[in-house]
This record gives sequence, C-alpha cells and structure tokens, in this order.
Amino acid sequence: MERVLADALLTQSREPGELLGALCGGEASAERAETLRLVLQRLEERGAGAGALAKAAHEVARDHLVPLLHASQGGGPARPRVLRAASAALRSCARLAGPELAVTLAEEALRELPSAPAVELLAAVAPCLRAPEDAPLLRRLGRASVELALAGDAPPAVGARLLPALAQSAEPALRAAWDALSSAGPGAEGSTGPELLVLSALAEKLLTNHERHGDLDARLCGRFWRTVQAGLGRAQDGLTRKRARYLLQRAVQVSAELAVDCSCSPQDTKGPSLFWWSEKRKDELLKFWENYILIMEILEGNQIHVIKPALPKLNRLFECAVSEENGCWLFHPSWHTCIYKRMFESENKILAKEGVIHFLELYDVKSLPYSPELSEFITGPLMDALSESCLYSRSPGQPLGSDSPLGLKLQKFLVTYTSLLPEETKSCFLLKLIQRMADRHWCAVPVLFLSRALASIPSCKALGGEGLLALRDVLQRTMITHQVLLRGAAQCYLLQTAMRLVDVEKVSLSDISAFLLSLRQEESLGRGTVLWTELCDWLRVNERYFKQSSLGGSDGQEASLNAYVKNLVQEFVKSPGWEKESSFMPDWLDARLTALMVLLAVDVEGLKTKFREKQRTQNVLRIFLDPLLDALGKLGTNAYMPLLRTDRCLQLLVRLLHSCVPRRPGAQDDEVSTALQGSIMSASESVSQFVLRRLTMNELQDVADLDRCQLYLTVLSELMSLQVKLGWKAGNPISRVLSPLKNACVRHLQEAEDRQEPTLSHQVQRVVSMAALAALCEAVDQYPVLQPDSPNAEPVDRFLSALPLNHVLQKPRSEEQSIGVCPLENGSVFEESLSSKGWGKVVAQYLHDQWVCLSFLLRKHHHLIPSTESDVLEGFLPTAETPVQALQAALDVLTVLPAGRILPVFRCMEVLVPKLLTSEETLCIESFDVAWKIISSLSNTQLTFWPNLKAFVHFVFDHEILTIAAKLKGQVYFKIKEIMCKMIEMSSIKSGVFNILIRHCCQSWLVAASGVSQGSFSSAKDYSELVLEACVFGTVFRRDQRLIQDVQTFIENLGQGCAANVIIENAKREDYYVRICAIKFLCLLDGSDVSHKLFLEALAIKLLDKDESASRSRTRYHENSLQHRVKNRVWQTLLVLFPAFDQNFLHGIIDKVFHAGFTNNQASIKYFIEWLIILILHKFPEFLPKFWACFSYGEEKIKASICTFLSVLSHLDIIVQNIPEKKLVLKQALTVALQWCLSHNFSVRLYALVALKKAWHLCKTLQFEECGAWTAVIECSLSQAESMHGAGNARKNWQRIQDHFFFSTFHPLKDYCLETIFYTLPRLSGVTGEEWIALDKFANFTDIPSNAGSQWYLSGTALGELSPGDWSQQDQGSTLGEADSQSEWADVQKKIIPWGQSALESDLELEFQDRAAKLGKSISRLIVVASLIDKPTNLGGLCRTCEVFGAAVLVVGSLQCVSDRQFQHLSVSAEQWLPLVEVRPSQLMNYLQQKKAEGYTVIGVEQTAQSSDLAQYRFPEKSLLLLGNEREGIPANLIQQLDVCVEIPQQGIIRSLNVHVSGALLIWEYTRQQLLGCAEPPS
Repeated sequence: MERVLADALLTQSREPGELLGALCGGEASAERAETLRLVLQRLEERGAGAGALAKAAHEVARDHLVPLLHASQGGGPARPRVLRAASAALRSCARLAGPELAVTLAEEALRELPSAPAVELLAAVAPCLRAPEDAPLLRRLGRASVELALAGDAPPAVGARLLPALAQSAEPALRAAWDALSSAGPGAEGSTGPELLVLSALAEKLLTNHERHGDLDARLCGRFWRTVQAGLGRAQDGLTRKRARYLLQRAVQVSAELAVDCSCSPQDTKGPSLFWWSEKRKDELLKFWENYILIMEILEGNQIHVIKPALPKLNRLFECAVSEENGCWLFHPSWHTCIYKRMFESENKILAKEGVIHFLELYDVKSLPYSPELSEFITGPLMDALSESCLYSRSPGQPLGSDSPLGLKLQKFLVTYTSLLPEETKSCFLLKLIQRMADRHWCAVPVLFLSRALASIPSCKALGGEGLLALRDVLQRTMITHQVLLRGAAQCYLLQTAMRLVDVEKVSLSDISAFLLSLRQEESLGRGTVLWTELCDWLRVNERYFKQSSLGGSDGQEASLNAYVKNLVQEFVKSPGWEKESSFMPDWLDARLTALMVLLAVDVEGLKTKFREKQRTQNVLRIFLDPLLDALGKLGTNAYMPLLRTDRCLQLLVRLLHSCVPRRPGAQDDEVSTALQGSIMSASESVSQFVLRRLTMNELQDVADLDRCQLYLTVLSELMSLQVKLGWKAGNPISRVLSPLKNACVRHLQEAEDRQEPTLSHQVQRVVSMAALAALCEAVDQYPVLQPDSPNAEPVDRFLSALPLNHVLQKPRSEEQSIGVCPLENGSVFEESLSSKGWGKVVAQYLHDQWVCLSFLLRKHHHLIPSTESDVLEGFLPTAETPVQALQAALDVLTVLPAGRILPVFRCMEVLVPKLLTSEETLCIESFDVAWKIISSLSNTQLTFWPNLKAFVHFVFDHEILTIAAKLKGQVYFKIKEIMCKMIEMSSIKSGVFNILIRHCCQSWLVAASGVSQGSFSSAKDYSELVLEACVFGTVFRRDQRLIQDVQTFIENLGQGCAANVIIENAKREDYYVRICAIKFLCLLDGSDVSHKLFLEALAIKLLDKDESASRSRTRYHENSLQHRVKNRVWQTLLVLFPAFDQNFLHGIIDKVFHAGFTNNQASIKYFIEWLIILILHKFPEFLPKFWACFSYGEEKIKASICTFLSVLSHLDIIVQNIPEKKLVLKQALTVALQWCLSHNFSVRLYALVALKKAWHLCKTLQFEECGAWTAVIECSLSQAESMHGAGNARKNWQRIQDHFFFSTFHPLKDYCLETIFYTLPRLSGVTGEEWIALDKFANFTDIPSNAGSQWYLSGTALGELSPGDWSQQDQGSTLGEADSQSEWADVQKKIIPWGQSALESDLELEFQDRAAKLGKSISRLIVVASLIDKPTNLGGLCRTCEVFGAAVLVVGSLQCVSDRQFQHLSVSAEQWLPLVEVRPSQLMNYLQQKKAEGYTVIGVEQTAQSSDLAQYRFPEKSLLLLGNEREGIPANLIQQLDVCVEIPQQGIIRSLNVHVSGALLIWEYTRQQLLGCAEPPS
C-alpha cells in the first residue's frame, strides 16, 4: 500500500524535486514526514540519484530534515513518529546525494554528542559511510557510540537506533567499537546492562556464522563471557538478563553452525575454559546448553510450581559438567553458580529457599571436584542468601520447636564439603567463612544455625590465631542486639567450633583466654554445664601443646595451664611499679578473665585427679589463691597497700564468688566452690575491717571514689550472704562491723546536716553513708537473721525516718573547678566530670538510697501508718506518721529520678497508697497516672523496663488496693480497670507484660482464697474480666516473630545439652503462659466455696458473651485466624470450668450453649461445643428435652449446623449412663437419626448414619425389645450404607467418618483432662501448633501450684497417639513434593513473561498496530463485544483471551471494570496490551449498525432455531462477535441485528456453557481459521 501511494504521488508530479519541495513546505507533522520518507525511499529504490535529484536530496537533508530533527527535541505526542520518519528520510537523502553529505553530517553530529538529535543523525548516516575512504571517521563513530552507551545516561535512541545502525556500518567502525568495549576496564556492577546492550546490538557481527578473524570473535574473549555471566546471575532487570541469554544462545548456535573447535583461554591453567566447543562432542554440548538456557528462561517466571519440576535438569547439568573418567570439571562451574545467583536474587523468597536447599543437597548425590570458584561462591553469594532469616522456618506439618530443615541441610553440607576439601585449602575456606560472618550484621537465626553447622565439622587443625580473632569478631560485632537465648546458644556453638577447629600449636593460652572472655558467662559459659566440662576436657588434653604464652617462662613446665594461671593471678594481684596511682577503679575485664581461668584450671585439675586423691584439687586451688588471700589478709592491717591493688583483689574476690557456684539445675556447692568460699571466709575479718575503715573514715573523698563505694558494698553483701549460708552466729567477723558501720554512717549524716558550706569530701562521705545504710537495709530485708535485736535499732530507724525527703545535695562550690574525672571503659555511672549532669547522677544515687531506707522502714512499721489525719499516733517515725506528705514526695521524686533508680519509690507507694485510698483518692489516682506514664515510656528499654514493670504491678494491683477499690467503686476502681486495659493492649506489642500482671493477681487471689476470712476473695469477682482476657489472650504474630519463637522453642527442647538453657533463666514471657496461669488458677478454685462459685459463674457468662460477640464480628473468620483462636480458647476454658457448674446455673446458660452449636464454627470449636453438651447431658439429663428441640428447626435453617447435634447424638452411650429409664431416650434418638438420614445434604446423611449406627448398637447392647419393629428398616439402612456407597468417594467418606477420632477413639469422660483440652484435641483438629499447650508447659509453670488431683492433667486413653486426619474428601492430585521423586521430567512449563513497560524503551508511544508488529503479534480484524456481560471475572478472563489470540478490540459496557480487583486478577495485565472500547448496552444497536456499514459480519453466540454449528461455520475476516448476558443471553431486539447465530455442539446434559468459555471457543476457532492456516471445512 505504501509503494502504491508513493508511485501515485511521483506519477502526478512532473519533477521529483518539486514534489520534495512541496512535501517540505507547510507545518511539520508526522504524516507529512512519513509521506516524505515514502517518496524518498521509492526514489532510492528506482535508482535515480544523479543531477537535479541529488541536489534536491541534499537541500531536503540540509534545509528541512536536519532542522526537523533538532526542532522535534521539544516533544509532543507525535515526536517518536517524526523522529523515525525523518531519520529514515535522511538516510535515503544521504544515499541519493552522495557520500559527501553523509561524511559532513556525521562529523557535525559527532561534535554535538551526546544530544538526542546528534544521535538520530548518526543513526541515519552511519550505514552510508564507506569503509576505505571514511575509515578514520568510522573508527571515531564506533568509539563514540560505545562510550556513549556505557556512560549510563545516554539518550534512549543510542540503544534503539544508533547501535543497530553501527552494526550495519563498515568493519572499521565495528572493530573500533569492539576495541573500545574491551578496553573499558573491569566492569562495575552497574555497567553490566550497558555492556550487554552494546554486545546484543553488535551480536550479528561479533557472533557471526561466517569465518572471521579471531580478534573479532566474541566467543574467544573472557571479558565477553564474564559480562554474560554477570547479566545472567546478578542483573536486576529482566531486559538485561534476556540480552545475556540471547548472546549465550547465539554463541552456541554459531558454534554449532561453524563446526570448528574453539576455546576461550581459561582464567588459570588448572580450570576449564569459560567456553569451548568441540565438533566431536557437538550433541553433548548442544544438550547441555539447551538445558542451561531453558532453566534460565524458566527462572524468569518466579513461580515455584513452574520452577520446581525443572530442578532435576539442574542436577543433570552437574552430571554433564564433571568428567566421569578423571573427575575434573568439563564446564566452568561459574556457569552453574549463575543459576543459583539468579535464584538467590529472586523476589520470591520461596524460590530463593529452594535454590539454597538445592545447592546444599548437591553433595548428597555426587561429590563434585574442588573448584576455587565454588568456594568463593559459598563464602560470597551463598552466605548472602543464608543471611535471610525466613529461610530457616519449619516446614508445614512440622510440630512447634522442630529443627529447621534448612539448618539441618546446612549442617550436613558443611560437614561433607569441608571433608572433601584439600587440607591446604580447608583452613583458608573456613577462615573466609567465619570472617564473612563477622563482616556484616546478621540476624539471630542465621547466626545460630551457621554456628551450629561450624560446630558440627569434625575436629581438624584448620584455624590459627587469625581464625580465633575472627570468631571473637563474630561474638563481639554480630550478636550484640540478638535475643538472649539465641545469642547464648550461638555462643555455645562458636565455643565448640573453636575447640574443634583451632590448631592449638598456633595459639597460646593467652589467645584462648582472650577468646573465652568474649563469651558472656551469664549466657553461655557457666560452671557446671556440659559445655564447661567439655571445655575443661579440651584444655586438659591440649594444655601441653599450646604455643608459648607471653606470661609463661622458657621451659615447658611453665607453659602448662597451671603455670599460666598461677602467673596470671600473681600478675593481677600485684600492683605494677610502672603503673601510676590513679583515683579511678581498674576495669573489671581483667578480674573476669583471671577468675574464669582460675576456675577452669581447678576443674581441669579435678578431671586429672578424678580417680585419684581429691585433696590435690584443693591444693591447686590454694596455690592459685595464695597471692589473693595473702593480699586480702593484709587489707585490715596494711594501711599503705596501693589502692589499685586493693581494688583488683576485691574485684577478683567478687568475680570468684559469682562464678564458682555450679549452674546445673538444682546444683549445690561442690568441693571447689566450698573450698573457695572457705578460703575467702578465712580472710573475711580483714576484708570487712578494711571495708568498714574505707566507708567510715573519710577516705573516700572524690566523685570517682563512689565507684569504689559500690565495690566495697558489693563485697560486704557477698560476705554477708556467704556467712548466712555457712551459718550466722553471734560475734562472727561480719556481724562485728555492721553495727559500727551503721552508727558511723548515721553520725556522718547528722554532721552533714549542720554544715553550712559543705566541701566535696564531706558531700561524698554523705553519699557513701547513705549508700551503706541502703545496702544494710536491703541485706536485712533479704536475710531477716541480720535484724539486730539491740535497742540501737530504733534510734537509727527514727533518724532515717526524720531525714528530709528528696533533699538535693548541694553541689560543692569550693572544689568545683578542680575536680574532674575521665570516662572509664566499663561504663561507670560516675564517669563524667563534675558538671551539673555528672553531679545529677550523684544526687540521683543519694535519693535512691534514701528511698531504699524509707521503703525498708515503711514495710517494717506499716502497722504504724495512719489511714487519715485523725488516726495519727504519736510515734517515733515522722515519715510513717505523715503518709500524705510521703506519697506527695514520692510523686515529686519520680519526676527527677532516672528509670534505673525508681524501684524503691514504687515499693514505698505500694505501702502508702492502701492507707490513703479512702481519704486521698485524687492523690492515689495521680500516683497511678504518674507511675504508668513512666512505665509506658520505658517499653523500649530492656534493662530497666521489666524490674520496674514488676514493681509497678505489685504497687497498683496490690491485693489490698484491689479489695478497697472494688468495695468503694470510685474513681480509683475505674482507673485500675483503665490501666489493666492499657497493659493488655501493650502486651499485644510487647510479649510478657500481661504475664506479670496475671501472675501477680492470681497469686494474690490464691493467698486470699486460702485465708481464714470468707470475704477476702470476694473482690476477685469485680476483676473477672482480667481472668477472662487471660483465658483468651494471644495474638497472631508476624512471620518473623513466629520464626523467633519457633527457634527459641527448638533451643529449649535441646535441654541441658545446650548450656544456654541451663544458665539463662526462662522468664516465661510467651503468650501461652498467660493462659496457663489463668487455667491453673481456675483449677485451684473450690466450687463448693460460695465466693469461688460466684467468680467462676461470672467468668463463664462473660466467656459465652465473648464467644457470641466474636461470632457477630465482621472480622474475617478463617482457620487459625485470631477470631478462630479466641473462640477456641473460650470453649477450652468453659470445659475447664464445667465441674463447678450446678443445675441452676446451667438453666441460665444452656440456651446460649445450644445456640453456639447452631453457629458456623471451625472444626476444633465444634468438637469443644459438642464435648461440653455431652458432659452437660451426661451430668444433668434434665436438659434432654431442650436437646431434642434443637432438631425441630427447619432443615434449610440448620442444615450446616445440625451435624453438631448429630455428633452429640453419636455419644448416646455416655449421655444415658445416669438415666434409669433409657427406653424413651433410645426411641427418640432412633427417630431423630432416621429422620435426618433422609436429608438431601450428603454430610448431614453421613453424620445421621453414624448416630443411627451408634444408637442402634446401644439398643442391641441393652436388649431394647420395643424397637424390634424397626429392626428391618434400620438394619437395611445400615447395610445399604456399608455396601451401596460403592460409587465415587461416598464409600470412602463413610469409612473415614467412622474412623474419625471423635467417633471412634474419643471418650468424653475418660479423655476429660487438660492434656486433651489444650494439646490433643487442638492437634487432631487442625489448629496451628502455636495453640498446642503441652502438659509439661503446665508443669514447668511453677508460679501457680498444680492441683492435687494429678489425674485431672493427664489422659489415660490412646487418643494422644493418633495422627491428625479428617473424614472429608481430599484432592488426590499430585503435589509439588512429587517433583522431587522424578529423576528428570520429560517436559516442563515455560511461562512466557510479558515485557515490563521499561523494556520497550522509546517505542511505548507506537500505535497499537505498530506495537503489535513489534511484539510479533499478527493484526486481527476480530471485534469482541462484551457490553452485555456483568461479572468482572468473566470480563477479565475474556480480556486475557482476546489479548492472547490477537483480537483487534474488546468492547465493554464500562471502562470502569478495568479497575476492579477481580477483573485484574483474571486479566493479568492484558488490558494494557489490548484496545478497549466503551459501548453501553443502550448504545449497542447503533454500534452494531455502524459496524455492519463498515463491512463487518455480526455473529451472535446463541442457541436459536436457525443457529449454525461452530464445527461447520467459516468466519469472515471482518467478524464482530456479540456475547450475551450471563443469565439472559442476547436480548431479542439484538438478535434481529445478527447476521448469523453460531452455537457450540454439545455432548452432555447441561444446556449451556459459561459466557467466557463460549467466547474463548469462538475466538480460538476464528484464529485457527484466519491466522493459523489450518484446513477449514466447507462453509
């Protein structure tokens, strides 16, 4: 058509030049530019290029086209068409005008680069340049084009037009471009895309099937293949990956066509080439590369069900890549790693996980030869992939706390891979692996499983000092913010790794001790654990082989562990002469190190003398401690001992006492700890006298000395604790210093009150004295045996109580500027200079200590505190006599104290508020508000939040406060309820908050319940909603939170084998412990007690209301949703409460229970409701009439829920146990069962048959003769049920429902226990494992005692041994798992992935026909009219079908349907590639008439009297397909407009097809006839 138009224009014009001039005149438009292109191309084809025409072409190019290209830069909708037409026209002008024009334009364009018009000019004239004459210009053009493309910010036309034009240019340009590409240097990560753009544009010349010089053969260039691999494995966009696949495919194709051997030079002489070809092995090579490219194409799909069946082909690639003869690599392993890199980089995490698992399983099947590339891949991309926590989740069906499948595979892989490594490379590989762990921040879960995998490697001498440092880096850099239990377990594994992999001959004992110091003793390295014993044994075996330590001597004897530790203690205790005396305390790290090594050495000695004399161990300990004991013994008498030495000795003493006690569960002191404590107690008198002197004799005079004060008080506390443990006797060395210490502190404080201008030393002494008194109060509180009986106690109490509250220490002025302190490494609280902030910490410490003393006094003399001002008694404790002022002072001090100092204030408020609740309600509410504000602000501060929260709960929810508030029902009562709700709300974000609250309340109520007073428990009823919320508490966690909980449970299941379980105390902050606490509390209540009974009944009513409100909720209700879980917990609790229900109470709630049975519930809830109804009817048969009434509703109303009551009926044998006259019940049961056996619902009939079979069996067992007339009917029905259901799945379902646990094994009475309610039944009914509460969880929760009746906890039947299952029919189709059993599938899916919008670059603005042609789509003339269709699902499916088969246009009733989610789900973006037209149903008549006038045949899809058979009908090219409405079809008025009706031939009974299916069949038939060239039958 275009040629005809051009010829017509040229024929009508006498001179071509005049025609060209006319076309160049006027306004520039896309149509005019395209017409000019047509004429010039036709002139070029005719070969007319001399004389006047050449001059005219030159003028057109210079005067019109070049300015047009520059003018089009402004943009506009028609810009792309103008550019394409002008560029093509310019190329024709260059050929018509001669080579000089092309050279001139090219030189000008090169000067104007990188502008878009210059690129268009070069693209137009480059193919016109001549090879010999214009060689320099061609070389410039080639270099400039490549440099522009690699720059990254080049105009789109560079890739779309300039590079393809370059490929059509002469050889100098191509050679220059190849040289520029090769000399660009090693490609950065972002340069892969531009390089592949250039290579794919030049591919026809660089990868040609003609013989060419080697320097232009890309197959022989290693840089080319590395770029292709980078594009295959690491490219983020699909277009770059597709270019890489294209280049690989073309290289393979060219190699096969050339049939010449070739090889790309290898990177090293050992490994295979990156690419090679051998004509002898052509078939093998083609098969390998065909599979490789197929896998890479399939990986573009990101759909696991498509990709997983193709993974066996990847196994085949590895088999082909390794030579069977000599076991070496035939193909470079970097090709295989590209596949895994692509999988690891996938957005689909499931695919990434499959890729990791597939790689880890490689060595299970075949041992691959060693390759440096594989090792680098493992320590690089594989480690990056393994850092994703989500990969370690347990598989579906695995119970909670199971080991991670990927973790197990990683462990097995690392063991296998390292065992295959050559010895000379194993060390390097493991070192890189560990260093990679330390180089980045890892989440807790990956570090844990990687550490375990490392610890499982068999012992070998792989790591030296550098490896030990790398392990230290992992401990110190990577794990700081990890969860405590996971961090502790990972430390255990890393220590085991060190013991297995470190070459002891390359490290010294100093290196080992420094590494051990990086382990946290409070999390992993505790004495007495299995890990500690393993470490001691390792030291015992290897102590003679360690490298010489810097502390050791020259001979081997001094290099032993004992010599090292002895030296270590001596060096630590003595004060170095070169070290300057400092006012600052030494760091605690050295004391920790020394104490750790002493205990290790003693236990190692214990292993040596295990079967010999035990005295030797004590002797060795004495040798180690001699320097320390000698120094401690001189403390009390040697006033000139250096301060640094005394500090170190006391630090070591504290660390030894803290670390020596074994950490085994229930462990007591062993001989080592006993000997150690005895040795230290021998120096207790000297130490205590030293502490007394330092604290009372004004020797602490500087702010830095306050750290020393804390050390001395810690030592004194340890000695008091040790003395109490050994037996507190009058006159012991410790007791002799307590009274003088107390009196001296009081004296100092009294003197300080009288001073007008205090100095720094006096203020420091004042702080020290208050701190000492606070420490003594805490010690007496902890050990009542320390309480003095002397009359001196009362004056001290009176003095402390008389001190002014919240007195701020005056900052000393005279010495303010001269005092300064420097920061310490151990983060001392007094490490700042004496600025206002630094002094503020001192003041905070002073106020804290004062409130500690006050708290002690208030608890000691709480009976003296008056409730009102009129109750004030003249006593000797001023603070106790003025509780209002004390409480107000407490509120004031809370505003200034830091979070870590407020505990004693809360304890004081706990004593004061109950006394003032009646008289000072407003003040009490204010105290609650202030305290809660502080607590809520600390939620992100782990160290201070939990202790403060516990104190807050003890304060606000004190039993006395709760009782008084419930009695008054005033503002305090509602404030407590408000705080209660806020805490429950906080618990959904921060696990463990509700645990503390419910534990405290239940414990206080249990104490009240066991009290003598009958009314002490009655207030619990007023807070029953707290127990209600506890019974149903538990949130649905995010996937990452569930993973952490799973891994923590897995670690806990390891038991004592993991030292972290022994050392780290389980805080029991999981959500299920809230429910356990509440349930155990309810189990301990006595139903015969009136107050208990009222509480339980109120709770039961609230639970039923909770269930009803959950049923009415509009929240999405699906299996294991939060709504399902809440309802499940409600009925679990009701089952627990059932024994406390009497008949009168059940009369009030039985209707609610039956009504719940009619609700649409999940399976687990149905079982609990049915179970409860069975128990009610068993215990109280009086409710049977109400039960029978449940069967009298209309079938349509209850067909879904009647199965619940039929299930109850199937347990008729339990129900009738307490009924003397069973005949009427049995008769009624048979009547009901037979009635529902006739239901039209299949499931209802099955349940009814089960009930009938059970009831009839009971009749025969009881020999019920009155039903003899029914024998024939019932026996026939049951026999038919057994035999007639042979067709389809009916018989299987009948067998399954009989074998179901609820009808076969479950016994409502024998299985009535906590184990069945909370573990077995949820497990068998498909509830998520997070809801299973095993019996050991109840036993481990010791905060609430267990019920005396242990049989109430454990089930005695076989129910717990069953596996989960359901009687309902399940699909029998193949699963994804079957793919694993296939060695290699014959065929796999390969989805065609549509281009993203970015892939089409500058061609997005093409018209539909141009776009379709670009995409390789044929242009159809079929119009599909779907205006009558209503459902968006049908419209979305039709849109997808029309786009796939290339329909011209889809007509819809409203374009708004495109935004519908259901439409988009079915269309999968087809609407973006298919023209849509809106024609409303009211406009259809005119639209059809218009199309008829245009020559279209209107075809209707409808069954009419004159319909044509689709199999016999031949579609015209211009066809319009009219589809009818889903229900009404095509209206009668439109049928009259049809040219023909076509119907689809049918073989079945159903009379019609879905409208989308009908339309799809006709669209395919049209396509088959018109476009696919199939043989059509005659019309």
